[in-house]
Amino acid sequence: MQLTQALLSVSILSALGIGGIYVYHSGETRVARTDLPTFTCVVSSITDGDTLRCKDGTRVRLHAVAARETDGTCPAGHPCPEASAAAATAALIGLASGQALDCVQTGETYGRKAAICQNEGGVEINCAMIKSGTALVWPKFAAQHPVCQP
Repeated sequence: MQLTQALLSVSILSALGIGGIYVYHSGETRVARTDLPTFTCVVSSITDGDTLRCKDGTRVRLHAVAARETDGTCPAGHPCPEASAAAATAALIGLASGQALDCVQTGETYGRKAAICQNEGGVEINCAMIKSGTALVWPKFAAQHPVCQP
C-alpha cells in the first residue's frame, strides 16, 4: 500500500514538472502559476507604487495591486489605499529597485505587462506591497490570477 502511494506521488509530481509549474513564494506563502509566459525584469526605475520599468524598456504593472497615483489621487472605480503615493513608491523601491525580478505575465494594460513578480530574495512583490499596507488588492484582477495565496 505504501509503495503504491509513493509511486502515485512520484507520478503526480513528475506530471506537474512536465506541465511547467512556476512557484513563487513570499516567506511561507507559495503560489503556483501554470501556462503563463514568464520573463526576467532587471529593474531600472520605479514609476509609482504599482508600476516599474526594466532595463530593456519593458514597463511592468503589478498584477492585482492598486496604489495611489504619483499625484496622490485614485482614479474613479479603482481601490484607493489610505497610504500616500510616496509611501507606496518607497515600499516598491525597497522591494525591487535594481533587482532582477522573475515575473509571470498575466496580461497587458496600457502598453505595460501586467505581472506577478518575485524579487531576488524570493519575495512575491505583489503580495508584499499589499501586506505593507501601502497598496490594496484589486479584487477584479485577483479573481483571475490570485496573489497572496496561503
